[in-house]
Amino acid sequence: MKIAIINGPNLNLLGKREVDIYGGESFDSYLQILQNKYDNIEISYFQSNIEGELINEIQRVGFSYDGIIFNPGGYTHTSVAIGDAVAAITTPVIEVHISNIFGREDFRKLSHVSGKAKGVISGLGLKGYQLALEYFL
Repeated sequence: MKIAIINGPNLNLLGKREVDIYGGESFDSYLQILQNKYDNIEISYFQSNIEGELINEIQRVGFSYDGIIFNPGGYTHTSVAIGDAVAAITTPVIEVHISNIFGREDFRKLSHVSGKAKGVISGLGLKGYQLALEYFL
């Protein structure tokens, strides 16, 4: 089984930025935990702060992987193009957000991805990635 984890802008700063919202653990250390726990699954990881690079990665894995766990970060609320990329592929996508986007500022309640994703996990911290992975199993 091949699962892609794709993280959008500023998620490279997990553990350093707004730890009261996003926690103190880096994604790299959390990814290592996931890879150790699910060593029978091929987990690829991609992060970018650039919208077009995220779209390219979605298209690259979107027809050959078994699942995509996608946290579009701030592009969730602004990028029609990323939503269109998710709609264009055949690989199912679970949209994940570390914080509860529906309990934050009003502009964060709009997602251009949710309607095209298989499901959404929001507000459960980094555990949301593991729950998405469990879904694909």
